[in-house]
Amino acid sequence: MSFSDVHLHLHSLRAAELRAEAAAHRHRAVRPGARARLGWLLVELGLRLVNRPSRPRIRPV
Repeated sequence: MSFSDVHLHLHSLRAAELRAEAAAHRHRAVRPGARARLGWLLVELGLRLVNRPSRPRIRPV
């Protein structure tokens, strides 16, 4: 077996490991609705911060 064949074989093994990790990660993914709810929660929070009445600034004497 030549060096290039060993190198190709190692790449194949690593690719299989990465595919297995990706498949395992897909099963743990966040529910689709949760991401949308979080997004809208952040939008609502941003709108509240923007529309909040400003406080008078106290200037040092």
